[in-house]
Amino acid sequence: MRALILSGGKGTRLRPLTHTGAKQLVPVANKPILWYGIERIVAAGVTDIGIIISPETGEEVRSKTGNGDRFGARITYILQEQPLGLAHAVKTAQPFLGDEPFIMYLGDNLIENQLQGFLTTFQSEHLDALILLRPVPNPTAFGVAKLDEQGRVLELVEKPQHPPSNLALVGIYLFTPMIHRAIAQIQPSARGELEITDAIQQLIRLGHPVKACQLEGWWLDTGKKDDLLEANRLILDSDLTTNIQGEIDGQSQVIGRVQIGVGSKLVNCTVRGPVKIGENCYLENCFIGPYSSIADGVTLQEVDLEHSVILDRASIAGIHQRLVDSVIGQRARLTAAPRRPKASRFLIGDDCQIELS
Repeated sequence: MRALILSGGKGTRLRPLTHTGAKQLVPVANKPILWYGIERIVAAGVTDIGIIISPETGEEVRSKTGNGDRFGARITYILQEQPLGLAHAVKTAQPFLGDEPFIMYLGDNLIENQLQGFLTTFQSEHLDALILLRPVPNPTAFGVAKLDEQGRVLELVEKPQHPPSNLALVGIYLFTPMIHRAIAQIQPSARGELEITDAIQQLIRLGHPVKACQLEGWWLDTGKKDDLLEANRLILDSDLTTNIQGEIDGQSQVIGRVQIGVGSKLVNCTVRGPVKIGENCYLENCFIGPYSSIADGVTLQEVDLEHSVILDRASIAGIHQRLVDSVIGQRARLTAAPRRPKASRFLIGDDCQIELS
């Protein structure tokens, strides 16, 4: 068994953050989204992993993620020159995948469930494809499945105007090598892409066993700011434990589950968890509220912040109003001038400088 993680694409829904970096490397609870998928796959016992990368962001993905040693895996990087669909990514990776079954995992997805149970079902029932589904309120934005009463997959439709159900395809699939034959028999869709839904539909037409399982836990496609913030909230809620390694002065107060990394210093601050603060940060005269993640090397002075994600080496100073529901990019600088409004919300890209007036 091998794994294929898709970490290409242009990340248009998370711009301006993804003008300067890969969306799969945007951190949730100070860890790149991509790494959660790698960890889930390795926990299921699959350690031979191919990662699809794009020309624009592939080198960043490669340099930050490495050869797999940190995960107990072996990673091979596979260049997809153009984002021509999920099935095209599988076609591009066919030399790596060979004749082995594989897990396909979209690198910007986060799920609560472990993968081992789905892998066991796939193998024990001798399936050629297993798809994961989750009810959603807006099925027109997803690939959608129609099932019979026994849970067998009857039809898959990509972003339908009239959905046959509210069951969206989660970005995780299990396939045997039969999927390569199916991909070879389909044509690009109206948007010019080889759709994985069309390839799975071809398997169904040819009579191959295809099954759907529904996720019981949460699932997030982190392609938008609000989804990113919700993923940060869920991870902090479920995984964070108290671990304070930095320096806290006598005027500071830490309440609840909080992590503070080595080399970080808090001066006259209140931190109310769950909050994660990285290494070598400096915080002075700040209130850091729940569900905030602050990456390494960040400087915050005179800041009231909650439910936000601050990326590496950002600097925020003199903001005398609460910042909420915000994502601040790497190395961004946010300062304030007199006569500020009462509340602000931001999605700020890397290397920005902003002054509020």
